[in-house]
Amino acid sequence: MHIVVIGAGALGVYFGGRWIEAGVDVTFLVREKRAAQIKENGLKINSTHGDYEIKKPHVVTDSGEIESADLVLVSVKGFHLEGTLDQLKTLTEKGAYVLPVLNGIEHIKILQEKLGKEYVLGGLSYIFATLNDKGHVEQAGDMHHLVFGELDPSQQTISSKLAEVSQNAGFIAGHSSEITHELWKKYMFISALSGVTTAVNLPIGSVREHPETLHIGDMILREMQSLANAYGADITDADVDAALQNVHALDPEATSSMHKDRRKGLHLEVDHLQGGAVRLAEEVNLDVPYIRAVLGMIKPFEQG
Repeated sequence: MHIVVIGAGALGVYFGGRWIEAGVDVTFLVREKRAAQIKENGLKINSTHGDYEIKKPHVVTDSGEIESADLVLVSVKGFHLEGTLDQLKTLTEKGAYVLPVLNGIEHIKILQEKLGKEYVLGGLSYIFATLNDKGHVEQAGDMHHLVFGELDPSQQTISSKLAEVSQNAGFIAGHSSEITHELWKKYMFISALSGVTTAVNLPIGSVREHPETLHIGDMILREMQSLANAYGADITDADVDAALQNVHALDPEATSSMHKDRRKGLHLEVDHLQGGAVRLAEEVNLDVPYIRAVLGMIKPFEQG
């Protein structure tokens, strides 16, 4: 199986590297600047689940250099998705399926319209990982999950193949028969966590110390539940309770990737996450005041 990873950030390098460790053929499709960094420093995973150095990673900067591929893991930020579409189109025309692991929901429709519904699987990940100054992965905590599943019945074979090659790949792989439900659960959780931590510019422990602040996260979960159910996802009260339990189980210093980006002065995914939720809510005439408020508070920091 040949897997192409678009976006050699922490997530893409982690899962791509673990596949390589398991003997899978992986190509990293990256921008020129990232390619130069990889050429200079190589790729390494520093992880609570074991370190791994990727010897001579296969790196290209143009999809035209790739003869064929079975699967493309898309691990870019939401605001970079548009820039990958032509590359993805080239690869799907060569027979590749696409597994996006972006946060949110809107990207699924964008990819399906550009590439064709039959080529786009559903996917998400749970992992705390960043890149250090050398472009190496720093992964912390127990979570290193990759969940995927078919959005079209014709994708059963490729999903099964992916499950097979991921079985001994050094991370927790889940082949879900209800991937749409899983996508909405993740979207619900990340919208609340990223929204409240980024808006108040504090880690989750400080949020939990103030009931009034934690209440905002709780209400975002409830609004996301209503939004998901308006789109047929059937998110239950038990799903919301589980998300709240996860919030309380996090290390006090834990925070969202969006909050980390705000602290670093980087471009934020707020339009893709909270902005996307507001747009989806407007389409079904649903009022989401807490999400709108958090969107408004974070928006001034969007461009860094």
